[in-house]
Amino acid sequence: MDLAPAPYYSDIAHGPEDTVAYWAQTADGVRIRLGYWSRQNAKGTVLIFPGRTEFIEKYARIAQALSARGLAAAAIDWRGQGLADRLLDNPVIGHVERFTDYQKDVAAMVEAAQSLDLPRPYYLLAHSMGGAIGLRALMAGLDVDSVVFSGPMWGLQIKPHLRGAAWGLSLTMPLIGQGHRLPPGSKLDHHVLVEGFEDNLLTRDREEYEIMRDQLIKHPELTLGGPSYVWLREALLEIRHLARRPSPTQRCLTLLGSNERIVDIPAIHQRMQNWPGGRLEIVPDGEHEVLMESPNVTEPLFDLVSAHFLDPLP
Repeated sequence: MDLAPAPYYSDIAHGPEDTVAYWAQTADGVRIRLGYWSRQNAKGTVLIFPGRTEFIEKYARIAQALSARGLAAAAIDWRGQGLADRLLDNPVIGHVERFTDYQKDVAAMVEAAQSLDLPRPYYLLAHSMGGAIGLRALMAGLDVDSVVFSGPMWGLQIKPHLRGAAWGLSLTMPLIGQGHRLPPGSKLDHHVLVEGFEDNLLTRDREEYEIMRDQLIKHPELTLGGPSYVWLREALLEIRHLARRPSPTQRCLTLLGSNERIVDIPAIHQRMQNWPGGRLEIVPDGEHEVLMESPNVTEPLFDLVSAHFLDPLP
């Protein structure tokens, strides 16, 4: 696979020094960005599937925690976000033509990992939207030993009286040439830039929240706002499709904040109840980003994650 050097913003990453970034081309010609944090004598490589609006540098601190536990890590800028190709004339609107297009990004990431001879075995850590992408990839045979999900997007928290409107508008607006527009309530600005720390939906740790803000202030080209009607349509259809399929066979650990307010909690409970040998770990008072909290919260979680990957029970 042809890989070219890509920018990596170490000034905002707060992660391992041994970091490289690459441009990769997907099968349908979209340029995506990949990041790799190496680790001497690594016991394997964690493939990180970020959530919507996210980017490689945001996961450098997680890569640092994994490195401290003997694991290398790689992450991806999905099409339409980070420094990957944006898909609309307005680059801050999140968009994808088909949710399954993300699987082309997954395929390019795996091919790049093989080309770079990243340490095996591979493991998967998937957050939020990455959890939906990762679940389909596992169902399609993604070659990883085990998986950890964090606040996976196996459903969206939509108020009951708005669910019909969400489905109706997301299906109708693309038919009248308005699929590229933002649904009501969505904004062009990234939420951490316009919302204060108090009662934010991501983290209880003020320092972590300020790091998220600082990353986008210093590098506004990483900013992504709300999703398009097409993205919403595709996400709803993908969630419905995945819910109808049985769970994969890999060992699974899912982390879920007890105060989760972005993804659908009952959908996660239902999936994990039907995942053979799966484990659901509730993080008390946790928000959506349970791995981006204060060290007293995250250190035990990273111990749990690394043990799940490296020391499976018989």
